[in-house]
Amino acid sequence: METGAAVNTGHTTAGLGRKKEKMYVTTIKRLLKNRLAVVGLIIIAIQVLMAIFAPWLATHDPVKQNLAAAELPAFSDGHWLGTDNYGRDIWSRIVYGARISLVVGIVSVSLGLIGGVALGLLAGYYKKLDGLIMRIVDLLFAFPGILLAMLIIAILGTGLINVAIAISIWSIPTCARIVRGSVLSVKKREYILAMKALGASNARIIIKHILPNCLAPIIVFATMRMATAILSTASLSYLGLGAQPPTPEWGAMIAAGQAFMWTSPHMTIVPGIAIMLVVFAFNVVGDGLRDALDPNMDINQ
Repeated sequence: METGAAVNTGHTTAGLGRKKEKMYVTTIKRLLKNRLAVVGLIIIAIQVLMAIFAPWLATHDPVKQNLAAAELPAFSDGHWLGTDNYGRDIWSRIVYGARISLVVGIVSVSLGLIGGVALGLLAGYYKKLDGLIMRIVDLLFAFPGILLAMLIIAILGTGLINVAIAISIWSIPTCARIVRGSVLSVKKREYILAMKALGASNARIIIKHILPNCLAPIIVFATMRMATAILSTASLSYLGLGAQPPTPEWGAMIAAGQAFMWTSPHMTIVPGIAIMLVVFAFNVVGDGLRDALDPNMDINQ
């Protein structure tokens, strides 16, 4: 009897594994059918490669000044995208700026996910904690996001580390609300009620059965939040609250170039285009993932 039970359990586990594998393959196929999402993936891949291989892709030291070569236009000899008012190579600064934007985005979104997922799981599963946690979330929602980030930076001080912390705190309430909604839906399902009846611990139910069923909205949120994080980092650096000179950060580059908009527009336009492309990429990939992970897609089509 024990052998039979073991065999049945093995078959069940293998069946679930194949089902999950099929689901992943289906999701990827749906995503790749979305042309905008594919374009977004290509742009993101380019940014990641730029961030990884920045020392090899950069043609000059991104912070080294050369006043003799200041404000050179694009396609000048040795400077593909020209130079800024201090003679620093804009291409090299864009390449290193890709690394800064990506790292700050990943760190801030990851920290926001840790806090938001934890609060969302607790609020959705434990009714007694729901009211308290959601009131805190509502309080954070009362502040406009960028204003909340500026307030946190005013307390912690300027710098990219504090920008990442500020953006992560800003991300927590939205993430918590999304996860809470998913938990409220999942915990009413029959297999969750059956697990409770069999005496499974709350921690086991939350981690092994509820959290995996909340991954789809979490993945979509994280992808789209990367766009917000990168744009917010650039905005805060533009205002002088993030990266400080001579750090090659895209928002700081726009701030430095605005005084030369008429004489050297490439100083502002090039980093502006970089921000626009990356934010666009993460947004369209997030939209594509949302559509690909939608279980009702086949019915709607």
